[in-house]
Amino acid sequence: MKLEGLRVVDLSQFLPGPQLTLMMADHGAEVIKIEPPGEGEPGRYIGPSEGGHTVFFRNTQRGKKSFCVNLKSDQGREAVLRLAETADVFIEAFRPGVVDRLGVGYVAVSARNPRIVYCSISAFGQSGPYREQPAHDLATEALSGIVSLNQGNDGEPVMPHVPVADITASLHALSGVLMALLRREKTGRGDYLDVAMLDSAIAWTPNITGSTFANKTPPKPREERSLGGSAFYNIYRTKDGRHVVLGAQELKFVRKLLGELGRLDFVELCERGPGAHQAPLIAYLRELFATRTRAEWIDWFRGKEVGFAWVNDLREAFDDPQIRARGMRLLDDEGHEHIGPPVKFLHEPAAPRLSLPAIGEHNAEILRELGYDDAAIAAFAETLKSGGPTHR
Repeated sequence: MKLEGLRVVDLSQFLPGPQLTLMMADHGAEVIKIEPPGEGEPGRYIGPSEGGHTVFFRNTQRGKKSFCVNLKSDQGREAVLRLAETADVFIEAFRPGVVDRLGVGYVAVSARNPRIVYCSISAFGQSGPYREQPAHDLATEALSGIVSLNQGNDGEPVMPHVPVADITASLHALSGVLMALLRREKTGRGDYLDVAMLDSAIAWTPNITGSTFANKTPPKPREERSLGGSAFYNIYRTKDGRHVVLGAQELKFVRKLLGELGRLDFVELCERGPGAHQAPLIAYLRELFATRTRAEWIDWFRGKEVGFAWVNDLREAFDDPQIRARGMRLLDDEGHEHIGPPVKFLHEPAAPRLSLPAIGEHNAEILRELGYDDAAIAAFAETLKSGGPTHR
């Protein structure tokens, strides 16, 4: 596998960091997850459980080793630094300054291992006036402008339903880590990455910044080409209360469908681009789609060269034959479902390890590898009894 032989030390919790290291683990990296004493990774307790683990934990922590450490103790700090000496990548997602106070910041770690690629993921980054402000995904999406673009029928912002800032930060961090590893092959030197969720979210707005940059005004979502201002990039309710979408607004698709419907008179509205002038066509299509069930529309569109799709709920999505054919739904030995790896290589494809670690399961193994004898391992275990979880 592409990342076989790489060792990753992961101090992160919740989603951005764990998602990053999950992708690395799926492609062969050895990921050692540092968990605080007590409850360990918060994801162990978020959402529904199955087979002794939460589904959230299963989909972010599979295939990793768990090393339970009290970073507030001298012994715990030294163990992590010694582990970092053997590692290629070090991930943390505390608020700025926390790892330095704990003694495992970039300066301390790189002093022990100059080849380390050290990545800090935080809400606002290591600089700027908001750097110490506590935040999760929603706050960074709000400040990035993304929440303002998600509007209900009443024009009010609605809760984003996927963690855009979390996942984009994870992907940007993965890209940066891999770039730094590639560069290290030539220089022999590691690097430090400062990845902010706010930066990552705002970097994903190139398709919506037209009026923002050109006119210095915020977009009007209902008039934007990808937010509801285009009849051929929109959601429509069907007779049975389900939904379908038209998801391609190139004119060849417009002419194809409107020709099939005998309404080429509407083409001119699409030729003028998205905006309020398309309202008559949107109203027509709303009335049209309401005349048949979702299943009937699926049959009607079959074989037609039009950007059409039906709206799956998430259960339907994981049961969809396309999702299954692409290996995006995996089953472990107990029959529990996992989200599959999205990156597909022809050579050395991902081989996810679907096992889940207990808190501290690999402590003895890791400490012995680092040169600790049985007495030192026992003394290390004593440090875990007095240490509570560290905080973001």
